[in-house]
Amino acid sequence: MTGSTTHVLRLLKWGRVLARHGALRGIENDRNAPAQVKRLSRIARFGTRQPAEPDYAGAFQEIGPAAIKLGQALATRPDLVGEGPARNLLTLQDSLPPVAFSEIRQVIESSFGRPLEQVFASIEEDPVGAASIAQVHRAITPDGRTVAVKVLRPGIREQFARDVETYEWAAAHLEALGGEASRLRPRAVVANLKRWTLRELDLRREAASASELSDAMKGIHGYRVPHIDWDRTNGQVLTIEWIGATKMSDLAGLRAAGHDLPRLAHKLVITFLTQAISSGFFHADMHQGNLFVEEDGTIVAIDFGIMGRINRQARLWLAEILYGLTTGNYRRVAEIHFEAQYVPSYHTVEEFATALRAVGEPMRGKPVSELSVGQMLDGLFAITRDFDMAVQPHLLLLQKTMVMVEGLATALDPDINMWDVSAPFVKSWLRDELGPEAVIADRLREDLGTLLRLPALVRRIEEKFPPKGGAPEQAPLPDVDLIWERRSKHKPEGNPWLGRGLAAVLGGAAAWGLTYWALMG
Repeated sequence: MTGSTTHVLRLLKWGRVLARHGALRGIENDRNAPAQVKRLSRIARFGTRQPAEPDYAGAFQEIGPAAIKLGQALATRPDLVGEGPARNLLTLQDSLPPVAFSEIRQVIESSFGRPLEQVFASIEEDPVGAASIAQVHRAITPDGRTVAVKVLRPGIREQFARDVETYEWAAAHLEALGGEASRLRPRAVVANLKRWTLRELDLRREAASASELSDAMKGIHGYRVPHIDWDRTNGQVLTIEWIGATKMSDLAGLRAAGHDLPRLAHKLVITFLTQAISSGFFHADMHQGNLFVEEDGTIVAIDFGIMGRINRQARLWLAEILYGLTTGNYRRVAEIHFEAQYVPSYHTVEEFATALRAVGEPMRGKPVSELSVGQMLDGLFAITRDFDMAVQPHLLLLQKTMVMVEGLATALDPDINMWDVSAPFVKSWLRDELGPEAVIADRLREDLGTLLRLPALVRRIEEKFPPKGGAPEQAPLPDVDLIWERRSKHKPEGNPWLGRGLAAVLGGAAAWGLTYWALMG
């Protein structure tokens, strides 16, 4: 267990980096920031020269891999870091200088237990991409297939574990301060970050996520996931089909290939909604570098280290919230927040509906170029404090991905209206899920499940209360006061052991006599 002194020294070291980038100024000027945090910020920036404009993304990039992931998570939390820092963190690039190929070779050979040449016919030493957790090399398999090989950086698991432990320590102390710091639930934010990164640090999990998403989207035309080479995949190495299509970030290349960019934007939004709302399992790292467009217009996604999952009830609430905002039914949106217990019951539905109207009404019917989903989220975050809403950690990935999808869709089609694209899909899904047929099907499924569980329930009851044997039941026996129990109610006189010994002898003699009489008579 790392000591408190080590955690404090790490935080001060990171604080110095943040200070050099001007990233502590916002904390010191925030009236909601705890006084203890402001004092620590002043100590960390003492003697440093700060730029006029804070560069939060640059600071997190300099601190290291775990900080990059933390920065990406905080980019979705304008309520926690402020609107300006959140926008700046959205520019954070998950990239670092590549590791020498000799180290990559060692990771591949040690993880497979055989020489590199037996795993791949050839592999390019220069990586095609180097991120904070892993880097990717192009390779040829012995049977002639071109593949992408993702390899974890050496020592990255240990480094993440060390840094995240300090994040947990800092978050626990921050939350213990109470008030605003407690409402924002920083410990839950770090816990989510830890779960995300642990999944990313096991490339078998990423391969499994890709396979699961591929199954979920199998019937959706125009979207696919690369094939996994399971024979060349383990915890530290992931091998997938090489995608030679045009990157979605290459707008000029997409136009030259004859793609309809507005249509692509529409398809991107629908595929995201299909994943998040229909299947409840979505690709949560949908930045431009992770999406490609094939010649026929099919969108191909890569990098499945960060995935989001939402249960059915939360998806129903989410769909109703989105549809309510698009149609102006703020009363229903408010009711859902109370049903989901996102808003404490001592507030009123009517007041919350009015606050939602103030956020949603200015955005209806306008293109993203004027008002956006990101701005809507900012507005929603702004009212959470007024209504004492605790942060919902399970929705953080969804919020982050919504902002990403919006940015991609806007780049493809600046005039896209996210509401107009989303509303028909959400309405259709809600009709399927909440219509009479769906209600009857859900009831039948639940009741049938209950009936199928009855035999197991009966067996458990029988185990708890087994049937009686063939011997007749013993008649009730009268209660008899024992000598030592009666004597314990009164103050003992003389030697207590004498009385107990006498009682034992007399009791034994009586029992022998009764037994003898029963046998002989």
